This record gives sequence, C-alpha cells and structure tokens, in this order.
Amino acid sequence: MDAALLDELLGQGESVSVECKKAVDTCPKSIWETYSAFANTDGGYILLGITEHKGAATLRERFEVTGMAQPDKIQSEFWNGINSDKVSANLLLASDVQMVEYQQKQVLIIHVPPADYRQRPVYINGNPMKGTYKRNHEGDYHCRESEIKAMFRDAADTGNDVGLLEGYTLADLDKETVRSYRIEFEHINPDHVWNGLEDAAFLRNMGAVGLDRRTGSLWLTAAGLLMFGQGLPIRERFSNIRMDFLDTTNLVPGARWTHRLTYDGSWENNLYQFMRKILPWLLENVKRPFRLEGVVRREDTLIHQAIREALTNMVIHADYMVRGLLKVEISDHKILFSNPGSLKLAKQDIYEGGHAYARNPLLQTMLRMIGLGENIGSGFPTILRAWQLSGWPEPELSEDSRFECVNLLLEMPDKGRNAGHPGRIKLQDNATAAKILDMLAANEAMTIKEIAEETHLTISGATRAAKTLIEEDAVERVRDKGVYYYMRKRV
Repeated sequence: MDAALLDELLGQGESVSVECKKAVDTCPKSIWETYSAFANTDGGYILLGITEHKGAATLRERFEVTGMAQPDKIQSEFWNGINSDKVSANLLLASDVQMVEYQQKQVLIIHVPPADYRQRPVYINGNPMKGTYKRNHEGDYHCRESEIKAMFRDAADTGNDVGLLEGYTLADLDKETVRSYRIEFEHINPDHVWNGLEDAAFLRNMGAVGLDRRTGSLWLTAAGLLMFGQGLPIRERFSNIRMDFLDTTNLVPGARWTHRLTYDGSWENNLYQFMRKILPWLLENVKRPFRLEGVVRREDTLIHQAIREALTNMVIHADYMVRGLLKVEISDHKILFSNPGSLKLAKQDIYEGGHAYARNPLLQTMLRMIGLGENIGSGFPTILRAWQLSGWPEPELSEDSRFECVNLLLEMPDKGRNAGHPGRIKLQDNATAAKILDMLAANEAMTIKEIAEETHLTISGATRAAKTLIEEDAVERVRDKGVYYYMRKRV
C-alpha cells in the first residue's frame, strides 16, 4: 500500500468498501464498528487522517487529507485493540496496516479482508447480538437478529439442510414427486446400485431421511422435506418461505404477467416440482437441441447450462430459515433470480469459482445426481462465460440487506423471447415447424431424411415443412457434395 493506492481510494470517496475517518491524536472509537462491517461483508479500506467536509462540491474537496498529529500512538492503539477482546477475531496481517505519507501528512491505511464464513459473525465488545455490523452504500449498520443467527448457522460446515425434523416422516412426502425424481435419477444413472432400493432406503442414501439413533426413528431431513415433501407439511415447517415464478414477456395491454406460478393448491409446492415446472419456461425460446436425456438436454448450449446453473444456485444457496421469497422473474431482456439469505462467500470468491460451499449440501447433491449443477464451485464461472461469449453485460450478483435476499440479474439486451429462432413469431403455433427449428439450432445442418426421421414425417411431408420454413425466411437450403442441408438462416 502506497500513496498511489491512497490517491485512488480518495478519488472514489466513501463507499461500500471505503471509509474515511478523522484521527488527530487518538484512534476513533467508531473504527471498530467499521472493522466489523467490512469483515462481515466484502472487506474494505479504512483511512485514518482524512477529514470529511459534507458540503463540498467535489469528492476531492469533500475528503481532505489532514493527517495525524500522533500517528505512531494511533497505530499502536489500533493494534492493541485488534489484538484484545475488543473484537471477536483479528483478520489482519502486518501488511494490512500501513502508514503512508501523502502531501507531507501521515495517513494510516487499514485493509480489512472479508471474514471466512467460519469466522462470522465478527463482532465487537464481546456481544454478537449488539456488536455485529455489516456494510452497505449508506455505511455501517447494526445487523438484525435474523442476520446474526444466519451467520452462526453458516459457520457450521454441516450445512443448513441436514438437520432431522422430528415428527416429519415418510408419510409427509409426495409419492409422485419421489417417483418422478427416481425416474430421472435412473435415466441419468442407469447402473447405479441405488436404483434397486425401496423408496425408504433410496431416500436415506440420498440424505432425504435420517436415523435418530437415540430412538431408532426415521425422520425427514430439512432437505428431504423441501425437495420431496407435500405442500402442507412444507408450509407447516417452513411457513416463512414462498416460491414464485413470473413471466412478463410479450405482455398484452392491461396484463401484469403472461404467466405466473405460485402456490394455488394445484401442485405440491416442493423444490423439485417448482424447478421442473419453471425450467421449460425459462428455456423455452433459447436456441436448443432437440434430443433429450430425461429433462436435461445433453447437447444443449452454454446459455442453457448457465440458466440451469443460476436456478440451481438459487435453490442450494437459499437460507430457508429466514422469511423470504424464492423468486424467478423473466422479461423480454432479462432474468432475475432471488433467494432469501445472504452471500455465504465473498463476491470475489464466487466470481472466481473453485469454492464449493453450498449452504444446503444435501439439496446440492440431490440436484447434481439428476444433472443439475456441479459441486466443484464451477457454476458461477459457467454463467459468466456464457454471458461473456454472448456479448451481454456481466451478470450482477448483489445482496439486499433490507429484505435479506440475494439477487442475480442476467441481462440479455439483444435477445427477446423469439431471438435465436428466425420465423418463430409466425410459426410459433406450428409444432412441426418449431421442432425442426429446434433440431437445426442444435445440429446446424440436416438432410431431409434426418428431418423426416426425427419428426416422424414422410420424406414428402418433411420436404413440405422445410419449404414452408424457407418461405418464412427461417431456413435456407444449401447443396454440398450432392446432399441438400437445411440450415437456420444466419442473423
């Protein structure tokens, strides 16, 4: 850390990661609240020796370098405090605290790294309920009790979804959900030894059911009830959580949405049913292959993978112990995923990938076993790469401290619901035409014979369908070595 870094930080002014404090001859008492706030959020820099003039016109005028009259004394007071019981954890190395000379004045730069989730909450004065802070754009704020309890839960490596729910048994599971999941599981894992097990044994191996060794009783785990449960038991145990899907694409005048899925008594509102119902809508008009393996397409695009990763991440990282909404909103040019809770890892670690610390590891395993998500921390980099290759804005991951939720915004500015399928607007009601477009989107080029086989048409029927697509300017015909290929029109 040097004068160049200080100049850069002063140019930013106070923010979610920079705090300026006046310090003349003693270490300011408010420094500890800021230390806690940075440690419990994404880290940041504390600058001592800066005077703020709130009425100034520019940032440079607002934050004036006034220096410190007794820099050595202030630095010593800070180290004494950080190494005492003033704070619950000292996260700093010697290199994180540096005295810098700037305009012939002394400024102390303190870099506070984000605390590991195992160390949170980082609090002051020996009282986590009164001394835990976090940071937002308005500065340091005192954490609510629910936020503090969530940090303590996250500090346990066992995860939030492993606990046994006494009184909740196999009778509270939805048989159709279990059956559907097992069909999918067997399709993805045809030779797995669990395929021959009875439901109870299968679910216990999956972590959906656990044995209470004190009593010999089998109880559902939190993951088991959330993934496979009937709606009523789920609402009884997790009354604070709701699920909602909102499609606002192609709105007609006066309509608030094109389609909405929320609990209305017509479906069992468990996580598996929620994901199965909304995935087709999320992926409906993304360019995709025609061939299926279960409900997961094996030859699909990076965009498909990214959207499934985003949905999977929303489910496995949600905090089901706090009040909130598991929500997906899709519009013509963006998708928003929102889940209750906070970020367990620092944003930088999430963007870099390689950190596999799901808040709900059992849910993560259940979804991974049917082809949804990975457990090696590669999910978010997959999303970033897909959006980067598409030329779209970088996905925006953010925390909302007011509503205790995490939001992931995926913008697709040049892609409406019909993008990727030329002619889809005119042909959207023609199932055969739509199927051919899907096949060509996946395979780039096919012969009439291949189209006929895939669509179960005769050669003449396939030819007529392809001709219609050509007339709609959705497909072009190319001759190559005597074989005609029907390809999507390049746009």
